Amino acid sequence: MIRGVNYASAGAGIIFSSGSELGQHISLAQQIQQFMDTFQQFILTMGEDAAYNLISNSIFYISIGSNDYIHYYLRNVSNVQSLYLPWHFNQFLAQSVKQEIQNLYYANVRNVVVMGLAPLGCAPYYLWLYQSENGQCVEMINDMILEFNFAMRFMVEELNRELIDANVIFCDAYEGSMDIIKNHNRYEFNVTTDACCGLGMYNGWIMCISSDMACNNASTHIWWDQFHPTEAVNKILADNVWSGLHTSMCYPMNLQEMIAQNAKK
Repeated sequence: MIRGVNYASAGAGIIFSSGSELGQHISLAQQIQQFMDTFQQFILTMGEDAAYNLISNSIFYISIGSNDYIHYYLRNVSNVQSLYLPWHFNQFLAQSVKQEIQNLYYANVRNVVVMGLAPLGCAPYYLWLYQSENGQCVEMINDMILEFNFAMRFMVEELNRELIDANVIFCDAYEGSMDIIKNHNRYEFNVTTDACCGLGMYNGWIMCISSDMACNNASTHIWWDQFHPTEAVNKILADNVWSGLHTSMCYPMNLQEMIAQNAKK
């Protein structure tokens, strides 16, 4: 486990009930608790000093939130839209993530990468649902995501002011993804709206349930299925998180710069 642990859970969200219709999942707060359990195991097996040192030199990557929109807010589960305007919902999510990062800090976590959300309004499912003409993204949804990312970036700036010796960076997946969509020819993507795997208009009506439904050239597609980008897109975004290779999308620094800064301490 000292080489890394993945606590991610398919269908999970920041809110406990997000994605409930998808079956059992582990929310962000539960994932953080699982880390706390792992941390206690480290203390027992290697001693307190070694465990604290390991954690303080580790990098924690948090990428969550899309299911809070896809499977909760945009579906108006529990009539949530009448309780929260989009901005208030975004603030609630950002503050929930902030609380969990503070909990990590108290366990000696010092290096955190927080991912923003990609432009869900461009996802094939919403192009199908809103009967988009010519593959135009759904602005109402993208506006919500932009507001969420703004709230998350502001939250990260707050944490960097409040938490001594902490390095928290925010990486804007919306910014990186829109660069790919707008400059798809430069990145050699031929299909920008249709999912590689699915059925219906934009292949967004029915989810990918069989490999027989998949295209033969996923690397030329931006979208893999109703909601998720292809591996080729994720690789570009990963390069941007690491060094800003294609476009700068991380603030106040990229991951490579974070590691270099820590090496000087």
